[in-house]
Amino acid sequence: MAKKTVADVDVKGKRVLMRVDFNVPIEGGRITDDRRIVMALPSIKSVIDRGGRLILMSHLGRPKGGPEPKYSLKPCVDRLSQLLGKPVKFAEDCIGVPAQKAVADLKDGEVLILENVRFHKEEEKNDPNFAKQLAQFGDVYVNDAFGTAHREHASTFGAAQALQGKPRVIGFLIQKELKFLGDAVSNPTRPFTAILGGAKVSDKIQVIESLLGKCDTLLIGGAMAYTFFLAQGKSVGKSLVEPDQVDLARNLLAKAGGKLKLPVDTVVADSIDSTATSVVEGGNIPADKSGFDIGPKTIAMYRDQIAKARTIVWNGPMGVFEKPQFAAGTKAIAEAVAEVTGKGATTVIGGGDSAAAIEQMGLSDKVSHVSTGGGASLEFLENGHFSTIDILD
Repeated sequence: MAKKTVADVDVKGKRVLMRVDFNVPIEGGRITDDRRIVMALPSIKSVIDRGGRLILMSHLGRPKGGPEPKYSLKPCVDRLSQLLGKPVKFAEDCIGVPAQKAVADLKDGEVLILENVRFHKEEEKNDPNFAKQLAQFGDVYVNDAFGTAHREHASTFGAAQALQGKPRVIGFLIQKELKFLGDAVSNPTRPFTAILGGAKVSDKIQVIESLLGKCDTLLIGGAMAYTFFLAQGKSVGKSLVEPDQVDLARNLLAKAGGKLKLPVDTVVADSIDSTATSVVEGGNIPADKSGFDIGPKTIAMYRDQIAKARTIVWNGPMGVFEKPQFAAGTKAIAEAVAEVTGKGATTVIGGGDSAAAIEQMGLSDKVSHVSTGGGASLEFLENGHFSTIDILD
């Protein structure tokens, strides 16, 4: 997947239309986690430092097909301005007169953020007319929004299509994501261990199937383990399970041979808020209890597997890590992954909750790469490419 990057284009005096992922959490008008904005800085600086006129597009949240003040990108304008140490301009809409005027007034080395593209329902429909209106702002198109690269929307796909014949490239963040996730999928140094957690097997069926064909070992944690227990005829008590996925889980177990490892013990409690916990053998969860984390024997077993690995991809926590009484499994896995990275293994954290967990534990700089896209990294692990990136130079 060799793609030209923004570094390969002469941007001086040109209007550079860049799709970024500024879908950041905002509470009371303040950004609570600016990681996604920070990750876009190298591509942003590359353009403005070389005299390009930068126009940024992004979505934020899930507005219902029209403008909603709480989903405005204004807080991102303020934060980017602080990070760059220079003013960032803002257009009250992403198309029409406000946007056209703001783009026309832009000078070399300046940055403009267009208002939330999802304030128009045409964005998610990849409406060709809406895509053309976005495309008219660019002499160069850059996609640096990995978190939405798995979706064919107007700003990620249609606008790039409309700019055929002009330079259409990736930014440095997508370049990094493709390197780490791409190598893990297509050319891993072995042994290759995949770790999958989270609540639902149904969310990760395709990924499990895809990874079983590529990895040497697949470690399962989180509530999805209980659906596998059910498939083995074991008792799961009141644990979160997906009865309609039991046959699929059974087939996966048969297909996996010895590759797929399930927890051998489980931390259980009466409820998610209960601090009175106990540990039971893997598939012996009492009728009045639910499983909320992997137990100490599983931690030891998984640590051993991780210690031997040379490539690791991890997506999804081992338990309800937001609650201190159920955080030990996720914390132990995070520490084991960080440790093996220090010994030369390549370790990729697949966005979402696992990225939040590793960040919370202060270990994000101790792994090779933390992906910015949860759903996107899962889909990339499954398919190995995105159509939004396939169409670029």
